[in-house]
Amino acid sequence: MEKILAYPLTVIFYFFFFLNLLLFHPIQWVCLKLGGYESHKKSVDIFNLFLLRCLNLLGTTFDIQKPANIPTDRTVIFVSNHQGMYDIPPLIWYFRKHHPKFVSKKELGHGIPSISFNLRHGGSVLIDRKNRRESLQKMSAFGDYLKTTKRSAVIFPEGTRSRTGEPKEFRRNGMLMLFKKNPEALVVPITINNSWKLFKYGNFPMGIGVNMTLKAHDPIEISSMDAESLIAKIERTIIADIK
Repeated sequence: MEKILAYPLTVIFYFFFFLNLLLFHPIQWVCLKLGGYESHKKSVDIFNLFLLRCLNLLGTTFDIQKPANIPTDRTVIFVSNHQGMYDIPPLIWYFRKHHPKFVSKKELGHGIPSISFNLRHGGSVLIDRKNRRESLQKMSAFGDYLKTTKRSAVIFPEGTRSRTGEPKEFRRNGMLMLFKKNPEALVVPITINNSWKLFKYGNFPMGIGVNMTLKAHDPIEISSMDAESLIAKIERTIIADIK
């Protein structure tokens, strides 16, 4: 019965989802050209709020837990497990005060209205996974950008999303580069649960009635321990809360 109901709800979801992609692409362009970074960021925040409302049409609910002591006046590196593409909107919306920027594969920089535009112009970094040297150079420049602007980063060290919720092995090079470039920054591990269930049937129909949980753990000073110990602690912290 649930899967039968999922078909019409998925049609409704995709209609409004793609409508938002098409509407916010020119809105972002106008905001960036006329109002610069701050105006563009506000349009991106609202765009992602609308995407959350689209997910509500599927019966998706969001349970967000985060400590009150995450500062907004310094760089924060959010490190999260990755269960699906819909991890992104709640991260952007609920952590919007931290100006989160993403480390994404270069293929996402073209062809997707609104999303590709934001990745190219909003401060995120697009890397070629097949070119390790270039990727490290871009991560180094991204680290400098974060340090200069005091904005924040979201990194998914698994490299690709888990389709079953089971965590994948963490890749360390990207984190090591950001830590090296921003020794005065904070790290906040994030555990995401249940977003993979939106794809339990595939892309069509989508899963309905999913309760997606996002737990931000207590901040950790990068300078409080050596990089390898810090990464091990981050990985343990994230995995311990995956259900």
